[in-house]
Amino acid sequence: MPDLTHGDDVAAVNSLRSAVMRLSRRLKHQRVDESLSPTEMSVLGTLARCGTATPGELARKEHVQPPSMTRIVALLEAKGLVRLEAHPDDRRQKVVTQTEQAEAMLLESRRKRNAWLATLVDGLDEDEWAKLRAAAPVLEKLAHL
Repeated sequence: MPDLTHGDDVAAVNSLRSAVMRLSRRLKHQRVDESLSPTEMSVLGTLARCGTATPGELARKEHVQPPSMTRIVALLEAKGLVRLEAHPDDRRQKVVTQTEQAEAMLLESRRKRNAWLATLVDGLDEDEWAKLRAAAPVLEKLAHL
């Protein structure tokens, strides 16, 4: 557990925050479809990872209010990237499923972002790359806490 009264821990947390934010902003610019907002892309990514979900489940996973998610889902549906279907157990609800068009776009987006990130990694030496590879699962865990 970081001790935020200890100078080294404070510096490490600050450095991590700054680096993750800067890298995230730069990755967001590596988009395939400029018409989609980062939130819309995030919802599509969540559907790709988790499969179908109700709008309420998506709202919780994306940390937005349900009415906001309803609007996002409607925009994605209008763009042909998701479809709404009857919930298998509760006919009052709908489930959101990504379309093949969304799958193809996400695949291309990942390819583009991975290629961009790989060019950055080329600037690291072997020791730095080994440390980054070792840190990746920890960063992944941190992103989902």
